[in-house]
Amino acid sequence: MKKHLLKIIYLSLAVLIATSCSSDKDTTDEIIVDPPMQDDPLTTSNAASYMVDASATKETVALFYNLKRLAKTKTAIGQQDAFNSFYQNAGGDSDIKKNTGFDPAVLGSDFMFITDKNNNGQSNNWFYQQEQKITADVKAAYAKGIINTFSWHLREPNKEDSFYAADMTAEQKSTAFRSILPGGSNNEWYKKKLDKVASVISNLKGSNGELIPVIFRPFHEFDGSWFWWGADFCTPDEYKKAYQFTVDYLKNTKGVHNILYAFSPDNSYTTETNYLSRYPGDKYVDIIGMDNYGDFNNQGQTGSDRANSKLKILSDYAKAKVKIAALTETGYQVTSTTPAISDWFSTFMYSALTKNDIQISYVMFWNNTKDGYYVPNGTVSNALDFKTYATKTKSALVNSLPKMYEMPK
Repeated sequence: MKKHLLKIIYLSLAVLIATSCSSDKDTTDEIIVDPPMQDDPLTTSNAASYMVDASATKETVALFYNLKRLAKTKTAIGQQDAFNSFYQNAGGDSDIKKNTGFDPAVLGSDFMFITDKNNNGQSNNWFYQQEQKITADVKAAYAKGIINTFSWHLREPNKEDSFYAADMTAEQKSTAFRSILPGGSNNEWYKKKLDKVASVISNLKGSNGELIPVIFRPFHEFDGSWFWWGADFCTPDEYKKAYQFTVDYLKNTKGVHNILYAFSPDNSYTTETNYLSRYPGDKYVDIIGMDNYGDFNNQGQTGSDRANSKLKILSDYAKAKVKIAALTETGYQVTSTTPAISDWFSTFMYSALTKNDIQISYVMFWNNTKDGYYVPNGTVSNALDFKTYATKTKSALVNSLPKMYEMPK
């Protein structure tokens, strides 16, 4: 009876999505991405047992399973703030859609403005307006079948003006991160920030009232020291404790069950041991990620190969531990003074993501701005390079995603 009911729910959801989505999804039903799960213990019935949250909603479990499954044949292409950040402030469709005819497969958002001290929840407040805009974008992306991921540029707990260590005093840098740990002077402050995150995620709902799954990537690029949670400002054990506290608080104290948790240092590591030096443990991580701009910063094939070797460490670990590997942030910004690099997307990025039989579920490019872009729209010199990359066999925009929030039949 339960299986029969679930089948009816899945079918109903599929009909709703099919009738409400944009033309981005018109061709989705014709695309079959169902590779065999050879040498992989993951099944549709045991997926939740490999996740951080064994009580995750069925859509969240489906997202985990389908991301793992997708990585065997394709890498989903995403962009931060794709629906609101445009080159030359052009507005309208995402710049990726302007170029290719299809939206990205992944939308990146941030809790930065949402948890800002100046967000007072009033309709005339700029920060609250950003919260409304971000949550509306997440819901629109979900309706299109797009994957949603959140980073968090959390302001430091003293003045809450910046997330950059360079803006803090030596005393603040040495104490800020430790102060948010259990027993620390700012732990209650941090819990209030997590309360806001929990409230927002718990109110992200689809057309059937179902909770929208999100990937959450707290305290990223921690191996550098540009952020106040960086390696110079806490020990590996302190970092692990903060990450574990964050997950436990959201999952157990707040009862949020529509999150996949991502762990992502910058690109400083070259070995698995180095990569795992601040890893909070398999019980706390769903997505094994890396941010990497440096290896793609006009480094040619040499840089691409370096990035590939680092991604292979992630991919191998994800295969062994039944996790999901991702290039959680990357890009090369083109501006009036920094020209595009020939074949950056179609050769260097694509080979980094595909060489050596690696399985990378998604790649996230950073946001476009008035004065520069990470992903070309249809009018700039390297537009064709991106379009070529996006249509390669192992690339996926939203039109070539399977139904990410449903278990395959």
